[in-house]
Amino acid sequence: MCIATPARVISIKEGRAKVDFSGNIMEVDARLVDVRAGDYVLVHAGCAIEVMKPQQARELADLLAELERLADDDR
Repeated sequence: MCIATPARVISIKEGRAKVDFSGNIMEVDARLVDVRAGDYVLVHAGCAIEVMKPQQARELADLLAELERLADDDR
């Protein structure tokens, strides 16, 4: 199963964005959105698909972390 995950944009160059997923730095395709360094984006399958408000990104990141903790407890 694939899900979209929020990340903070560190830098952008030639349609590629370096993003921070809670300390994990990756490069993603950012040509689908109008994004700047400092913005938060929703990333799916290596592509930034939506610019998010910071509060929305934090809430989603917290929810995903809680779901991960719950899944780990079930193992």
